Amino acid sequence: MTLPLTLRRGARRLALLAGALLLTAGQAPPVSPSVDRELRPQTLQLKVVAPEPVLSGGKIRSRNVVQTHTLTLGAQERRGLREGQVTGDLSVRLERLYARIETRRPRDARFVREGGGWVAQARTGWAVRRGPTAKRVRVALLAGRGEATVALRLLPPGRTVAELHSRGVTTHLTTGESSFAGSPDFRVHNIRVGAARFQELWVAPGTVLDFNRTVGHISAGRGFVPGYVITGASLTMEPGGGICQVSTTVFRAGYQAGLEVVERHQHSHHVAYYDPPGYEATVYAPAKNLRLRNDTAAPLLMQVEWNLEAGTLEVHLFGAPPDREVTVSTPQVRTTALAPTPSFVADPALRPGEARRLDMPAAGMNTQVVRRITRRGQTTTDRTTSQYRPWGGVFAVAPGDERLR
Repeated sequence: MTLPLTLRRGARRLALLAGALLLTAGQAPPVSPSVDRELRPQTLQLKVVAPEPVLSGGKIRSRNVVQTHTLTLGAQERRGLREGQVTGDLSVRLERLYARIETRRPRDARFVREGGGWVAQARTGWAVRRGPTAKRVRVALLAGRGEATVALRLLPPGRTVAELHSRGVTTHLTTGESSFAGSPDFRVHNIRVGAARFQELWVAPGTVLDFNRTVGHISAGRGFVPGYVITGASLTMEPGGGICQVSTTVFRAGYQAGLEVVERHQHSHHVAYYDPPGYEATVYAPAKNLRLRNDTAAPLLMQVEWNLEAGTLEVHLFGAPPDREVTVSTPQVRTTALAPTPSFVADPALRPGEARRLDMPAAGMNTQVVRRITRRGQTTTDRTTSQYRPWGGVFAVAPGDERLR
């Protein structure tokens, strides 16, 4: 039934009067759902999607890296965006968000452990394209969507996974390992400085990896600090003490990969840091060096890792799929003499009567490590032998101690 016009006008007047009474009582009139939605803040997800291929199993496969950032927009900010304007506070918050995205810088392709194996991956840097991104946000708002994709300019790395693949470097060959647990601070420092010289080092096929040349002159000016080194029948302080931890680990990686050993020397006595005895390599430029020839058909890429908490150093070698099988025996050890009495060196930091052990005693011994390399059905055998003289260990004592005589 339709009400007469006079009654409908009366109903409207009553409704207006009721609204006035509500306002008088301090209550707001009801807001329509559409107006309420317009006033509420709106959350928008800004997604970053960028291609980052990986090299796995000798093949390159595609992979996307995805990041999601949340942006909350007020009513005034939404109105401004719809009109193509970015208001003050929103402009500041967007720049902060863009700055977080742009902290991603390019990184050269390198191998990482993944799923029980190794894959190579690089990383592009990200630069946000401000104008196109703002347009995408505006389109998403006008369409009522809760998500927009950030427009990016990709900053390429210096070395891509495609370059590794093209050079034939697709496979993890071997890892040399050693332990420096319990080393004094000076030794840990020199190990890290020396090992860093081999990080992402390339060795071309047919060329010789020269350890001393790669490390360069060992001096304070090049980052090394004084540490104890073996000289004759005792220890002296020289820059670079502990560098043989690096040469030993590089030697093990190359030896296990079946590379030709051009030059290698053992320490004058057995040092526990380089256990097992006989499976180590000392350097002391220019008299003693470590040299290994890359006799594979492809370049070798070297990566280095150290774990300060565990006190371990690892040298990884990557190259073409191996053309050989290599087995390395455990060292065969024969003791030749017992450890003699210790020697002593002066340490001004010690008080009279104090003593501090610098190096453990060791028996004299002869060792042999046997390596067998099978290639194209032919097996060759080589032996790495070491002769260690007996060593009494070394103690540091205060200057003037009678044991220094």
